[in-house]
Amino acid sequence: MRRLRLRADIAVQAAAAHVGMRGPQLNHIEAARTGLDETRMRALASLYACTDEDYLATLASLGASDGKGWWNKHRRRVPAFALDLAELEHWATRAYLSYETFFIPGLLQTEEYIRRTFQNSEAPLSDEQIDDAVSFRLERQQILNSLAEFRFVIHEAALLMSFADKHAMRRQLAHLLEVWERPNVTIQVFPFSVKATLPYSGPFLITEPRSSALSTVVIDHPGVSEFTDAPEALEKYRSRFEALSRLALPAGDTRTSTRPDSVRDSWGVVQHIKHGLELET
Repeated sequence: MRRLRLRADIAVQAAAAHVGMRGPQLNHIEAARTGLDETRMRALASLYACTDEDYLATLASLGASDGKGWWNKHRRRVPAFALDLAELEHWATRAYLSYETFFIPGLLQTEEYIRRTFQNSEAPLSDEQIDDAVSFRLERQQILNSLAEFRFVIHEAALLMSFADKHAMRRQLAHLLEVWERPNVTIQVFPFSVKATLPYSGPFLITEPRSSALSTVVIDHPGVSEFTDAPEALEKYRSRFEALSRLALPAGDTRTSTRPDSVRDSWGVVQHIKHGLELET
């Protein structure tokens, strides 16, 4: 709402008066410290000349939410940023774009892989903390049952990491190939053979609600995740994701990738690595 007001070049006092409020009240609303009912939200949007119904409907849904969901029962058992991520994923009804470098994306991980990840984390965790983290991540994966479009670009390095033993990694890759069959999931492998160097190679994801203008970028830094909904950041990371997708191998599937004349594709790479692990065991 603050971005809409600034774009319309309307002072906060004038906007507040338009809906029978005082300037400080609207400041609190724009800072997300207090809520805004739909009637006033739409009155302000009209003042700001915003007529995008998808945008307004999404804002109304967000405004009506009390911020509570299935993730609330995990409060005080997992970090706050994980709860925020689960809430963002809940609202990602349009699309979910994820790029990962050294790990299989969380939504695609097996229970065994998740557990090994936390057991080998830099910060030591108790058995109870690990159980909580595993339970939470598995419940997050239910979002794959939604109608949103899920697109994953995974660096080939993530398929070869050995922090989980060979048996666990083989089962993880088998699970990846199972998820591949979902009609709303697209998985691509970013191969070592790519010669182009992108300006940013760290993992990130974008959650898109009904209105893509209200999306959020989650940037994964060592030990912390950064959340931003700034329009310039959204544009930059959307562009970056599409560049990664163009450079990555085509997705492929069990029908096209096994043909004698098939070209190298992502499904084939995962299947080849999985088969190699089977031979080693």
